[in-house]
Amino acid sequence: MALENQKPIPASMHGCVLSFVAGFVDVVGFVALFGLFTAHVTGNFIMIGVELTGNSDGLATKLLALPAFVIAVAATRVLEANFARRQRPVVALLLAIECLFLLLFIGTGLWAKAGAGLTANALPSTLAGMLAVVAMGIQNALSRTALADLGPTTIMTGNTTQVVIDLVDLTSASPEQTGAIVTRLRKMLPAVVGFAAGAVLGALAYQAVSFWCVFLPVLLLAAVCRQRWPGRVALA
Repeated sequence: MALENQKPIPASMHGCVLSFVAGFVDVVGFVALFGLFTAHVTGNFIMIGVELTGNSDGLATKLLALPAFVIAVAATRVLEANFARRQRPVVALLLAIECLFLLLFIGTGLWAKAGAGLTANALPSTLAGMLAVVAMGIQNALSRTALADLGPTTIMTGNTTQVVIDLVDLTSASPEQTGAIVTRLRKMLPAVVGFAAGAVLGALAYQAVSFWCVFLPVLLLAAVCRQRWPGRVALA
């Protein structure tokens, strides 16, 4: 059946898929690249502190992650404004660029392993890490702008906190408050579950097939990108 004739895909499903991608890529980066967090910078600050007091494996990569992340977010914002001004499909194009960087991440990671193997602070390892950081920087920026309606898809601390608060408040909420709480839960719970599932599956998949496993997030992103392209079925 043609995609145009199918029922609209709920927006909450896109949030779940993007969170799955972030959890998957984040855990692959952490396992493969000596504790590098690719989806958010907070963890890298902690790891920098840890490594400054002892083992410094991958320290240079983590130090470079912050400027790479900042540049990716800034570039995404500039491109987003440019695409919007030219009436281009903002989300679809930026997700396509994210896919490209993840493909480069796969290729660079495989190249590094095929050579001398992944080595902390070696150029191939660092380059692979920066490509993944840029990809996740794009998604981070979109979650604050064009995809803000989905809520955060790369950092689950805020989502988890809000879910717990809402579940507690739900027991004593008025009918008016209940509607707002349920709406938030429908948006945030799929994101938390998706991120957790992505992290677990990412760790298992990397152990099984190395960087090849990142093709799964790429395919999922490509599916969302296609759904968001003009002329495709509208979101519910």
